[in-house]
Amino acid sequence: MSAVTELVEQTRQFVIDHVIPVEREVVVDGRVTDDEMRLDLQKKAKAAGVFGPLSDPRYGGLGLDTRGQAQVLEAAGASLLGPLAVNAWAPDDGNIHLLAHVANAEQQERYLAPLAAGDVRSAIALTEPAPGAGSDPRMLQTTAQETDTGWVINGAKHFTTGANGAAFIICVAMTTDGPTMFLVDQDNPGLHVGRRMRTLDHTSAPGGHCEVNFADCEVSDAAVLGQVGRGLELAQVRLAPSRLTFCMNWLGLAVRAQQLTIDHITTRSSFGVPIAEHGLAQGLIADSEIDIAAARSLVRATAETIDIHGPTSPQARHETSIAKTFVSEAVWRVLDRAVQLHGALGVTEDHLVARFLVEARAFRIYEGPSEVLRWSIARRVLRGPR
Repeated sequence: MSAVTELVEQTRQFVIDHVIPVEREVVVDGRVTDDEMRLDLQKKAKAAGVFGPLSDPRYGGLGLDTRGQAQVLEAAGASLLGPLAVNAWAPDDGNIHLLAHVANAEQQERYLAPLAAGDVRSAIALTEPAPGAGSDPRMLQTTAQETDTGWVINGAKHFTTGANGAAFIICVAMTTDGPTMFLVDQDNPGLHVGRRMRTLDHTSAPGGHCEVNFADCEVSDAAVLGQVGRGLELAQVRLAPSRLTFCMNWLGLAVRAQQLTIDHITTRSSFGVPIAEHGLAQGLIADSEIDIAAARSLVRATAETIDIHGPTSPQARHETSIAKTFVSEAVWRVLDRAVQLHGALGVTEDHLVARFLVEARAFRIYEGPSEVLRWSIARRVLRGPR
């Protein structure tokens, strides 16, 4: 048994023993997903040896390449709270990768080390209310003006995932040289975390999706992440891995929903026979199995591309766009069939699949809506042979 295969089994067992019971408390009993829960689950993940599939061993992580992550995170994704428990949930997943590749040594010690260790959470503030940046980051309205002592940031953001309680926020703001990323500490008096937006997905993200305002927010030159004016270019470092991490995690949930459905239809009868013996039910199970197999193949092939060519390579950008589009829609189809095959029980959260479906809906929008990704895929194809 390879080390990765063994780790997959450890992760699967950890999710069964420690995460799924808490998931049921959240979905069925209404327990709030907060930092106390996160820290408790991550403590247990560390004890089980499955914490940090995205992190370097020097920060207590597992040091996996992307191909290893694909297998381990599918196992972790079997629960809505699994990726959070192993410290591989948005936005920390992408921010860990970004800081590891872009931050200087001092920033890595101050921000990456505690984030990768699970001691703190983070957020990234890019999306803005209209007419600001959304799917098109070039519409950035938030500004950062240079001063004698550093920078002053002004602007409004929303859908800033995890902002409530985050130790720091990576703010993308426009400077005279172009978009730039800044590290803003939680206690900065110019940073105001506002309303937690009421969204369909609310189970798995401590800190929610928040409105954030930067009002005469002063930061020093040391707060610049990467180079001034290269914020959007450098942000590409996190984009491909983050999109694929989403795919890995949600694929795991689709696999679990398929098994829950199989368990249900083989034990419940209608019209004198188990539901599983009805041809139409078998067709839905087969379609879901096809979607899962195709999604898994795409994820693992794309993971190999990232490992070989790097996360900012043209190959990685193209293949992660394809994977994100297909997997997000395949997962939705699998979860929708799971609800359908559970019948009336499928729309009650007692059987979990209803909550799975609702939580997964945003997957087709976050990190690039399917329509925008299709547009970018087509543009690259139409440029000619690669």
